Amino acid sequence: MDGVSQLGLPVLGIVAAAALTFYVVSFSELREKSFRDLEDSENENGGFDSYVSSRKRRAIRKAEKKSKT
Repeated sequence: MDGVSQLGLPVLGIVAAAALTFYVVSFSELREKSFRDLEDSENENGGFDSYVSSRKRRAIRKAEKKSKT
């Protein structure tokens, strides 16, 4: 039984380190992808506008309707 614990503990440590590394890398890649998507959306829309007033929204809608007709 002593030999099993001597072998099992290092193996368990290696598996735990591999799982931790996998999750850290996965989450960092997800975060980078989110930032890239945010930058792409900023470039497409001409900048990120967190707050658009109702007047501006109405003006944009009116201009879009006018351009369609």
